Amino acid sequence: MDSEQARHESQIHTHHIHIDGRDTMTDLQYPVGKLERKTALTDVERRGLLQEIAAAPANMRKAVAGLSTGQLDTSYRPGGWTVRQVAHHVADSHMNAYIRMKLALTESQPAIKAYNEKLWAELYDGRAVPVEVSLTLLESLHDRWVALLRSLSPGDFARTLVHPEQGVITVDFLLNLYAWHGRHHVAHITSLRDRMGWKVEG
Repeated sequence: MDSEQARHESQIHTHHIHIDGRDTMTDLQYPVGKLERKTALTDVERRGLLQEIAAAPANMRKAVAGLSTGQLDTSYRPGGWTVRQVAHHVADSHMNAYIRMKLALTESQPAIKAYNEKLWAELYDGRAVPVEVSLTLLESLHDRWVALLRSLSPGDFARTLVHPEQGVITVDFLLNLYAWHGRHHVAHITSLRDRMGWKVEG
């Protein structure tokens, strides 16, 4: 994810519906709430977030299970990505996260490069490739990622990198961010299924 929180906040559309004081467009965009930024975590928090990252591939697989081509190509909200694009975006984002984390662990405060997630999602692979490709990718990627995370010492989680938009961030920050990120996008799909009455298999 690339400055995901700020980028998502800048993309809220103007056609909002207000019910009982709530902005339903924001609800659709942030079904699990916005990211709570944390630079330093406790051991207990890390263990919980690590479990969330470990569970993310299975949660994404369940979220898209049984969906037809037409359903996969349905936007999760007005003006938003399709379910297919969401699934491929998570794979794109988490590949970048894994590499960034390894850079932080092996270099002295490395500077990383941003990428335009919106344009990545519009490339052919993001719009047309079967979701199974990214589901399989996520499973293998997260196996490696979780093994790495479980090997880290408390000092490793304090290591830093420099993001061009967010400045200096820690490995702890990345752990919290991407645990949220997986839940965030899975909920885009599951909340769409709930609204549309699309039964979740299993």
